[in-house]
Amino acid sequence: MMIIAIAILPTGLRAQTPGQAPQVSVVRAIEKEIVEWDEFTGRFEAVKFVDVRARVSGYLESAHFTDGQFVEKGDLLFVIDPRPFEAAVDLAQANVARFESELELAILELKRAERLLPNKNIAREEYDSRVANKKVQEAQLRAAKAELRSAELDLAFTEVRAPVSGRISSAEVDEGNLIEAASGASTRLTTIVSQDPIHFVFDVSESDYLKYIRLNSVSGVGNPTVAGATIEVELRLMDEKDWPRRGKIDFVDTVFDRGTGTLRLRATFENKHGILVPGLFARLRLPAKTPAVSIVIPEVAVLSDQSTKIVLTVDPEGTVIPRPVVLGPSIDGLVVIREGLTLNDEVIVKGLLRARPGSKVAPEVISLEALQGSTGGGQ
Repeated sequence: MMIIAIAILPTGLRAQTPGQAPQVSVVRAIEKEIVEWDEFTGRFEAVKFVDVRARVSGYLESAHFTDGQFVEKGDLLFVIDPRPFEAAVDLAQANVARFESELELAILELKRAERLLPNKNIAREEYDSRVANKKVQEAQLRAAKAELRSAELDLAFTEVRAPVSGRISSAEVDEGNLIEAASGASTRLTTIVSQDPIHFVFDVSESDYLKYIRLNSVSGVGNPTVAGATIEVELRLMDEKDWPRRGKIDFVDTVFDRGTGTLRLRATFENKHGILVPGLFARLRLPAKTPAVSIVIPEVAVLSDQSTKIVLTVDPEGTVIPRPVVLGPSIDGLVVIREGLTLNDEVIVKGLLRARPGSKVAPEVISLEALQGSTGGGQ
């Protein structure tokens, strides 16, 4: 907005030919459906942040990624020396084979006892002993098979694979180091942060929260605290002028922070190219009111007289008339006029320094498109 005091306008007049009214350009106030926005600063957070740790202890044999690269879920990252675990699998397989043989023998002995028992050619106690022995062998075989599955899992865990897709950090352990997998003391090998989508978190005040809840209840958009309801938002990075990114609020925290009196909200955005990274700050805006038709004029038409905002209008006789106005938000080079103007009022946008309140001017009506496409000054 142009800051200029109405009281000093006469001192800036250009020399005019006597009797000739100065030329000015005017734009008619128009009505336009406007969405008013509230803006917030926040930062990005990864949807998933994973510490990659080993599940078995051993010496790190090799790493299979480049620091900072994008990895897919299941990609091989590290290999821990598998030889002790291969030996454990072989031992467990041997135990399974041994207990399978002992179970087969126990079954044969039980069948033999079952044929002898009706003729009382075997003592009842011996028969009961063979029944019990079969059950013992079955239990031992199950235990041996469980040990084999555990050994096979440990062997599989010597290959550390990516638990999620995302961008991987640098390796924190070099080849040849001993990796610990004990509970509470496991070695962190690296970290992975998911890339697409990405979360954006920001805080709102109590008054803002109540406003949005009531607004969405009236507009039918939906309460974001209700499962499945979403509010669309727009975002720009600190070096961007427009709002090119679209997202949706998908989470509202359950309690206000007692220290700050704010409530945390979270929006989700696409991040296919990985430009947005966790920790990056940005600006987000969300609708502050339901869309409404408002009177708008170009921002360049607004002058300041101390604390009062004024626009210079031209009446049908070509007389300059200052109008105090109450402004709303500015959007795309236009400003909402809440009070002070009516539809089709002509406001001066070029030649402001040549227009004195109460004087005559020669207005030229130009379109908003022509004004916005012009690169000249001419105030």
